[in-house]
Amino acid sequence: MMDWEALLLSVELAAVTLLVLLPMGLALARWLARTGLRGKAWIEALVVLPLVLPPTVLGYYLLVTFGAGSPLGAWVLETFNLRLTFNFLGLVIASVVFNIPFMVQPIQRAFEAIPPNLGEAAAVSGLSSWQTFWRVELPLAWPGVLSAMVLTFVHTLGEFGVVLMMGGSIPGETKTIAISIYDRVQAFDLESADRMALLLLVLSLLAVAASFFATARMVKTR
Repeated sequence: MMDWEALLLSVELAAVTLLVLLPMGLALARWLARTGLRGKAWIEALVVLPLVLPPTVLGYYLLVTFGAGSPLGAWVLETFNLRLTFNFLGLVIASVVFNIPFMVQPIQRAFEAIPPNLGEAAAVSGLSSWQTFWRVELPLAWPGVLSAMVLTFVHTLGEFGVVLMMGGSIPGETKTIAISIYDRVQAFDLESADRMALLLLVLSLLAVAASFFATARMVKTR
């Protein structure tokens, strides 16, 4: 039996994560690609950290930071009557943090591949910084941006440890497709688990393949 509710929740989480993380990722990736800051390596290490930390460890620290017993969580709860954990907002917070490297790194590499003299030529032509970014840099970096968007979306669909720590397994609110698969395996309902896992595999494969085809077509067109 397919858990459509969990699948739709996962798709919604992936879409919200993408919308929240894309502008932040663009800004941070472009800055990292252009800055000569001495401590840049430390910032890049922080960006990559969610990629190398075990998801349960990252989820634990997020829970400690945003939980109702933490200073931040208690203040938000008291001021706005809003919990930051064990709800959909908690899933979004966990997903955004966990997906930072998947969003930032491909975009940063794309911006680093753009010759600096193009920006100088655009400035000489009278374009502002924003116009240079929008008309020159972003179109050239778009393959990297597209790859980052697809990776972030697909990775969110399959998240397990972090979202389980921050959201639990509340049906209709925090129970994602990955958690549903785990629950079905625990209940020895392998037929349902197999169907959901296969669907997730096919969706991920199609999304990544479409990204590669689109990127290759853009490069070929140029």
